[in-house]
Amino acid sequence: MSANTVLLDFSLDPARINDEVSRKDIVRLCKEGLEKYLTGLKISYDMLTADGYLCILNESSSGTIVTIRFFEQGLITINVEYYRRDGDEPKLSFENMKTLENGLRIRLEAKRSKHLPPIKRGSNIDVYLTSSDERVIEYDIDRVLYDKRSEFQKIQIVHSKSLGNMLVLDELQNIAEADLIYTETLMRRGIEDYVGKEICILGGGDGALLYELLKEKPKHVVMLEIDDMVMQACNKYMNSICGNVLEKRKDDNYEIIVDDCVRYLHKFSQEGRKFDYVFGDLTDIPISETPTGEIWDFIRKILQSSFEVLKPDGKFMTHGNGVSCPESLKMYEEQLVKLEPKVSYTKCTAFVPSFMEEWVFYQVQREDTNVVASV
Repeated sequence: MSANTVLLDFSLDPARINDEVSRKDIVRLCKEGLEKYLTGLKISYDMLTADGYLCILNESSSGTIVTIRFFEQGLITINVEYYRRDGDEPKLSFENMKTLENGLRIRLEAKRSKHLPPIKRGSNIDVYLTSSDERVIEYDIDRVLYDKRSEFQKIQIVHSKSLGNMLVLDELQNIAEADLIYTETLMRRGIEDYVGKEICILGGGDGALLYELLKEKPKHVVMLEIDDMVMQACNKYMNSICGNVLEKRKDDNYEIIVDDCVRYLHKFSQEGRKFDYVFGDLTDIPISETPTGEIWDFIRKILQSSFEVLKPDGKFMTHGNGVSCPESLKMYEEQLVKLEPKVSYTKCTAFVPSFMEEWVFYQVQREDTNVVASV
């Protein structure tokens, strides 16, 4: 069940919108077009606004509300909102929406027109998530398999018809069963040699990175994940990407520690423990105007602490953000330049299915000269 909002818009000559007689004729044409699908529409309210005109119609038998908004610049928007119960037919099918739009475009003599499928609000299954640059993405989610809130975050595992099961943390998609490319690009499979290496994973609660790294025959991997509920959920619903590593938690060649990774990095540093690779599988690079605030402070702390436990030729591997966020990526690279001792970095990209966008991954290591960045 959900409140459905159908959106249409039309661009007209501004002179017609600002003329009272013409405006009344436009309302009449819109009402006649809508009445083919919504019976008994009546105008319940209208008024002049600072930037145009507003007209509200209602279908008394069903509670459907239609809002027609005139903007003096030459834009008309029509919003149709109604409540749809499970099993009910839509008030306006997709075909009807196209027919309505085309018919009104011709009758209104509009320069352009557009319709959007219904926006579904208030449903038990939330199908809307966002891209890295905050665009709305509608997913084909049909089931919620897990929905709980831990001490640290909201945890959901949902099922997508095209992506399989998908981990969503605090309303942000993290990884789906279709996202092997994400893990393989993060670890640079086929490029980096992990045989016999000591590896530390910061975060990685879905278990996918640990599972894939173990296939590369490392000497030992330690994973530091603070949220045990994430691992429990992924162990139950995402084992196609994590195998049984989250079930066993410890074996001859790996160990999962449930704790704060910053605290353990300090502990490893005090003990003199060193790694060939440290993976930052934690928060994405923030979208912000400046590299300030709690998350940026955390990112700088992780970078500094990771290099304290890396061997001289060791590498820090991490994910960044979408290629559509160049300003934030640039700010992250500026933080890398400030690291002491000096580091160099490379970066690569991959299209991640569940993100529905190109994602950036970084590989960082010490150097004796100035930073040289390559793509």
